[in-house]
Amino acid sequence: MEFRFAERKDATLVFDFIKGIAEYEKMSDEVIATAEIIEDSLFNKNEAEVIFVSEDGEEVGFALFYSNFSTFIGRSGLYLEDLFVKPEHRGKGYGKALFSEVARIANERGYKRMEWCCLDWNKPSIDFYLSMGARPMSEWTTYRLSGEVLESFR
Repeated sequence: MEFRFAERKDATLVFDFIKGIAEYEKMSDEVIATAEIIEDSLFNKNEAEVIFVSEDGEEVGFALFYSNFSTFIGRSGLYLEDLFVKPEHRGKGYGKALFSEVARIANERGYKRMEWCCLDWNKPSIDFYLSMGARPMSEWTTYRLSGEVLESFR
């Protein structure tokens, strides 16, 4: 099992993983990104980072994350946007290893929090996160502006 950060040449691979997680989450119709957009966002604008976990030289999982900021603690944190292991490689410890690697990176960078969202119906992931020591933030509700509604604020 090996970890590595994504490089510019991996933009299509990152996008393939994004399509994989979107399919798993039954949200494929919401993907409007392209490999070119991912390349620009990750490697020109440095808006997020990706690490892969590999088995025998094949990338079998990925995590996409970026830093956020907590005003209450006055420090940066890490926001885990996606963590995904290919279905045929699940149950081998790659998810746990990838999650642990992201947490290690957060610690190494001095971040004081690691946060993410999980769909309410995704019991396997919820159980996984609970087993890793996470606690749900049930007193918070995530809100979103997007598409035409967000654009109306021009």
